[in-house]
Amino acid sequence: MTEKEELHQFCATFVAERITRIQKNIADIQTSLTSETKSSAGDKHETGRAMLQLEREKLGQQLAEAEKMKQVLSKVPKESNTAVVGLGSWVVTSKTDYFLAISAGEYKAHNKTMYCISAATPIAKILFGKQIGDTVVFNGQEIKIVEIK
Repeated sequence: MTEKEELHQFCATFVAERITRIQKNIADIQTSLTSETKSSAGDKHETGRAMLQLEREKLGQQLAEAEKMKQVLSKVPKESNTAVVGLGSWVVTSKTDYFLAISAGEYKAHNKTMYCISAATPIAKILFGKQIGDTVVFNGQEIKIVEIK
């Protein structure tokens, strides 16, 4: 497995674990909602149910976002090396390495640290369309593109 395939796999695992965790939390809330019986404290019971339903809605939104991440990741090419930064590019810069796919955080392997970032992040927007040797300015720092994998 190439390093780029490892990065892709890291992102896929990140999304899968997030979806599983959210689905478990939704199931737990559903169990709480169905098992909670009406108590003599009426209003307190209704408030508890309302809070659980709000939490379930919030988790539903998080699940939808995670599913979108999964869709974006499915469109990320695993092997393409291009001369221009785009979705699926592993961009080696003078400061940091970035993998433009989804926001999955820091990935450490082979004595390197890379950041898996979404195309919607400010740094990704600046890097898109750039080539090796180009210099961009982000947060007041000059960043030179050294390599695109």
